[in-house]
Amino acid sequence: MGIKAFNHGDDFVNKFLRAIASDSTGLDAVTPAPDPPPPEGLTATGGIINDYTDGPAVYRAHIFTSLGTFDVTEIGDFGDTVEYLVVAGGGGGGSHAGGGGGGAGGLRTNLSGHPLAGSAFPVSTSPGSYTVTIGGGGTGEPGPGNSNLGSNGNPSVFGSITSTGGGFGGGGSPGVAGQNGGSGGGEGAVGNQGAGSGNTPPVSPPQGNDGGQGDNPNIVGGGGGGAGGAGGDWNPSPYRGGHGGAGSQVLIAGPSSASPVGAPGPSGQGWFAGGGGGGTHNPGGTGGSGGGAGGPYAGGADGSGTSGAVNAPDATQSTGGGGGGAGGTSGTHAGGGGNGGSGIVVVRYQIAELTSRKATGGSITAYAPDSPSPMAGYTVHTFTGSGTFANTLGSTIPGALYLVVGGGGSGAGPNLGADGAAGGGAGGLLTNSPECPAPLRGGALTLPTSPVTVTIGGGGRGGVYPAGQGSPGTISSFGPTLIASGGGGGRLGASVNGDAGGSGGGSSGGGGAGNGGSGSQWSPDAPGYPGPAPNQGNAGGKGNDPPVANYGSGGGGGFIGAGSGGGPGDGGPGGAGIDLTISGASTGYAGGGGGGAAGPYRGTLDKGTATHGGGEGANADTTAPTYNAVPGSMNTGGGGGGGGGSHSTIGFPIGGTTAGHGGSGIVIIAYPS
Repeated sequence: MGIKAFNHGDDFVNKFLRAIASDSTGLDAVTPAPDPPPPEGLTATGGIINDYTDGPAVYRAHIFTSLGTFDVTEIGDFGDTVEYLVVAGGGGGGSHAGGGGGGAGGLRTNLSGHPLAGSAFPVSTSPGSYTVTIGGGGTGEPGPGNSNLGSNGNPSVFGSITSTGGGFGGGGSPGVAGQNGGSGGGEGAVGNQGAGSGNTPPVSPPQGNDGGQGDNPNIVGGGGGGAGGAGGDWNPSPYRGGHGGAGSQVLIAGPSSASPVGAPGPSGQGWFAGGGGGGTHNPGGTGGSGGGAGGPYAGGADGSGTSGAVNAPDATQSTGGGGGGAGGTSGTHAGGGGNGGSGIVVVRYQIAELTSRKATGGSITAYAPDSPSPMAGYTVHTFTGSGTFANTLGSTIPGALYLVVGGGGSGAGPNLGADGAAGGGAGGLLTNSPECPAPLRGGALTLPTSPVTVTIGGGGRGGVYPAGQGSPGTISSFGPTLIASGGGGGRLGASVNGDAGGSGGGSSGGGGAGNGGSGSQWSPDAPGYPGPAPNQGNAGGKGNDPPVANYGSGGGGGFIGAGSGGGPGDGGPGGAGIDLTISGASTGYAGGGGGGAAGPYRGTLDKGTATHGGGEGANADTTAPTYNAVPGSMNTGGGGGGGGGSHSTIGFPIGGTTAGHGGSGIVIIAYPS
């Protein structure tokens, strides 16, 4: 059912009008008509339901990630057509060194305005039941010594609409071509048997693209095709596997800032059907949105290629992404291909029309009172970029909830000393959400009639090899009083303290480690700098001190917990942030970045882990040195991970490597609709 309006007639007034209009017989001459009911959409069941607004329209989306039925019991006032997204399972990646990336599952949609939109899809109450099948992802080809090949993804179905599974990536010994499918698998290096074709069987409009070309002498695989573009051919400069074909953004279940489905991509959330990257020595090809990256170099830390294999990454589930192709130095030192991601079906239709709105600004979602969302009955304004919140009601709006998160600090850069580099601190966080612990929770907010300026803080830029320091994030604000500090940058070097900020950055180990940076302090761009910013975050962790020979680094602080200190060689975990549902879905915010591990020549050393939007630190692994760290997640204020340490230039590609950038901030305002 849609959003309902109250009858605006007043019973006392109606009786008064009837009395003055009655004739001498006492019969009513005039009976005021009741207000007409608001228009409503279809009545239907099936899947997981998410309600949201797009302009004045209120939509209901049914999200299927497993077998089910879409059952229609009543046709509403907005017509009998529905919009759909049907994505099949992605193909698995190839193996045997230089495996081709898996092709993405076919993508079909009729979402209005989408470049791949097909024809209208009317529904009825007779029979009223539409079968939904979700295609599983194909399996990646196992590594050498196993005769099994990878497999194509499986089709997904909504009623009469079928999307074809993605083709698996080429590889095998002897060589096997990349397979045809919704999008084609990339060509493997073994035998150069060719890439797979997309859009199989032919449909109009198309549902995918071809895979890319690999190369045999150089042991490089091509990328799998994606819904938004063909897979990339292998690339000799810089040397790497072909990139996975681009996915396609389909905003059918919510706006780009808050879509509950799909993978992140170039313009927010809601991306599907990216191809898997081709495998190579180092690095593998990047995956399209939701697709797995190509497998990396599988040789030893000394470059001899004599050590163990590395399996390529799997694709993201419920996106139809293709699995990554395996990397390696030879057929006997290759890993396995990544598995393809499962598919998804989403069906949406309009359920109501908003005739008035209390405010403008940001991305607006109005949740119906009967919505299953935790924000049922609220209107939510989400700002991922700076702007203005403007009250259009003409009076103040009481009972508002708010979340303001500053940009996260970045991690310190990889370096040629043995020390790991520290993680960045989370951006400061302010909220009055009832989910926040009482000592940290802000007070009531009444939204004023005048416009309010909203600022979104950027994350700090990650430190760059060699030995680049982390940098702080910048403030986010809602008006002049709700100001969240940027997180402190992670630091590197003996006796160097982590930066202070909303949450503090960590310090690195070795030679008398400095202290972690203080939390609940203003970042340099804040009006109150330097000085305290109460209840915004915690301190970063301290790096490890002698007498051990290698020194792990500290993790950045988070909103709920401090960053942990580094171990003898391992990186310290980032401090915990917090899960909140003010956006309409449970999301982690303001987690600290993990510290980087020390040099790998003492053995395999572990990165500092991270949660709630923080980025993990870099591993230091004797079999596959990877000194890049993970950035903080966008629009969470998460701190960036710290880079790893090494005793030599092996593993540092030309052009340098970076620590994790800090995650950008966010502002969310919610009020009763």
